[in-house]
Amino acid sequence: MQFLHTMVRVSDLDASLHFYCDLLGLKEVRRKENDKGRFTLVFLAAPEDESRSSELQAPELELTWNWDPEEYQGGRNFGHLAYRVDDIYGLCQKLQDNGVTINRPPRDGHMAFVRSPDGISVELLQKGDALAPQEPWASMENTGSW
Repeated sequence: MQFLHTMVRVSDLDASLHFYCDLLGLKEVRRKENDKGRFTLVFLAAPEDESRSSELQAPELELTWNWDPEEYQGGRNFGHLAYRVDDIYGLCQKLQDNGVTINRPPRDGHMAFVRSPDGISVELLQKGDALAPQEPWASMENTGSW
């Protein structure tokens, strides 16, 4: 058995690509348009997985955008996505500077949670050892749910 991808349905492909690619740093590795089924699939890989994505089937995130509008609820139903990051404080600052709420701040220098534009929980984990606690994160309260 091999883990291939996680699929999430998105209601606004452009907003989702901005969040996952521009802000989180994932890379689009392929896209499939299905005119008959009226949907688009966009496969994303973490930067360290991009080069081995197609050859070794590295785990990917599949964004499914149905062309006919649908309302999706309960994005938390499936759990969450998790990514190891080089600098959790730097990424959380970038996300916050771009209007993303840090639902569970990285108070411990190790873990944070944010949500995508469609309410999907995304866990961020510091690569290697936890960073030393630092402000404003160390004293920041949780916001909403994750």
